[in-house]
Amino acid sequence: MKQSSIVADYLRFLKARKKYWMIPIVLVLILMGTLVVVLEGFALSPFIYAIF
Repeated sequence: MKQSSIVADYLRFLKARKKYWMIPIVLVLILMGTLVVVLEGFALSPFIYAIF
C-alpha cells in the first residue's frame, strides 16, 4: 500500500474538481501562519496582529 501525503492528495483533489482558484487562498493562509509563528517574539508583532 502506497502512502501519499496530504499535499499530493490536495493537489489531486484540485485537479479532479477543477478548483484552481483555491490555490492562492491556501498559499496566503500558509504564508500568514508562517509569518505569525516566525515573528511571534519580534517587535513587529503588534502590527501583524492588528491586521487580523
